[in-house]
Amino acid sequence: MRLFLASLSLVLAPVMAPAHPHVFIDTGVELLVDPEGRLTHVRVTWAYDELYSLLVLEDQRLDNDMDGVLSPGEEARLKGFDAQWLEDYDGDLVVVGANGKVALSRPVDATATTEDGRIVTTHLRAVEGPPVRVQDLSLKAFDPSFYTAYDMTRPVVVTGVNGCELTRFEPDIDAELERMQSFLLTLDADADLEENDIPMVGENFATEIRVSCPVS
Repeated sequence: MRLFLASLSLVLAPVMAPAHPHVFIDTGVELLVDPEGRLTHVRVTWAYDELYSLLVLEDQRLDNDMDGVLSPGEEARLKGFDAQWLEDYDGDLVVVGANGKVALSRPVDATATTEDGRIVTTHLRAVEGPPVRVQDLSLKAFDPSFYTAYDMTRPVVVTGVNGCELTRFEPDIDAELERMQSFLLTLDADADLEENDIPMVGENFATEIRVSCPVS
C-alpha cells in the first residue's frame, strides 16, 4: 500500500499535491449480528501512522516520557479525540446491503490506546433504519478526497453468526493511476483544481470486503 501511495504521489505531484494522502490508517471492522441474523452494530478500529500519532500525542501533551505507552489517565484523555464528527461526516465507511447503503449512527463507546507508538482507536456505530440481513453485505473504508488513506490490514470479522465468508476485492491500482495521470495531462501546470472539477478518487483506491453469511 505504501509503495502504491508513493507512486500515486509522483503522479499527482505536478498539479495535485494537496490531494495525495496525508494520514494513513490501518483499518479493521467487526460486524455485530443478533440471533435473528440482523446486523445491529459496526465496530471500527483505526490504527494511525507513526507520524500522525506523534503529532496528536504532542498536541495533547501525552506520552511525555516518549516510551510509546500511555497510562490509564492518558488513555482517558485521548479517548474520543477522533469521534467528534462534523454533522455531514459519514465516518469514511460505506456499508451496503441488499436494499442499498446502510445508515449508521454517530460513534459511541470510543476507546484509545497506543501500540508501538501508534495511536489505535475504536468506535461503535449502530445500524439505523430497516433491519439489515448479513447474507450479502459489502463494505469499504475510504476518504473520498483521499486526504486520508485507509488500508484494510486489520481483522474484518463477523460476531454472532458462524459460517460467514469474507472476500477481498483489491482495486486495480495500475489502471486507476493511469486514468488519473491521463486526466492530469489535460490540465495546465497552474490550473485551478476546483474549477476543473477534480474527481474524488478515494473510493477508486479502496479495498472492498464482501460478506456472505448462511441464511438462518
